[in-house]
Amino acid sequence: MSATAIATATATDIDTLLEGRVSANLFDPDARLARPQIEDLIRLATRAPSAYNLQNWRFIAVASPEAKARLRAASYDQAKVSEAAVTFIVVGSHPDAASLGDRLRPSVEAGFMPADMAAGWVDAVAGTYGADPVAARDEAVRSATLAASFLMLAAAARGLASGPMVGFEPAKVTAGFGLADGEVPVMLLAVGPAAPGNWPQKPRRPLPEVLSHA
Repeated sequence: MSATAIATATATDIDTLLEGRVSANLFDPDARLARPQIEDLIRLATRAPSAYNLQNWRFIAVASPEAKARLRAASYDQAKVSEAAVTFIVVGSHPDAASLGDRLRPSVEAGFMPADMAAGWVDAVAGTYGADPVAARDEAVRSATLAASFLMLAAAARGLASGPMVGFEPAKVTAGFGLADGEVPVMLLAVGPAAPGNWPQKPRRPLPEVLSHA
């Protein structure tokens, strides 16, 4: 979508999504999402920004009964893991300089990113994260969280509820779903049609408590 098209999107529609989205706990257990619907959600999630355009995220769409049961067992038996149409494991990856060149190549080929700039970014990623596992993990969490936020908004725009979850055992999720070294299970995100009974969006803190002007 062009910048002009984004600028002309109605603020009312965007505001409605942001002000109306809730963290759902109750989902219609009979609802299903087709694979093209799941892929459409992830297509939009990957429009999120990431440092150096690392795109260091991955999504595991847990939709089969067997996989849902396995994930629920690693998530303190939370019902929404299996009752939602799909529960995504949102995975962040430690920045990988070796793969960054391939991810930047389309920008270089499109003509808006100089080749020497792309090479400089590859060197910067190697220098910034290569010997600093804490910084690498932080970047994995940042990127995956941004992508999860886009995924929640994409779901809301399609009339789907979502519920982000950090109540799970990372080691069990890592082992049970084949995460590689350098991959972090950042959160689970249950997505699907809501069942009745979810709370409305909870009140937020007043702006003076969270905003300062410098």
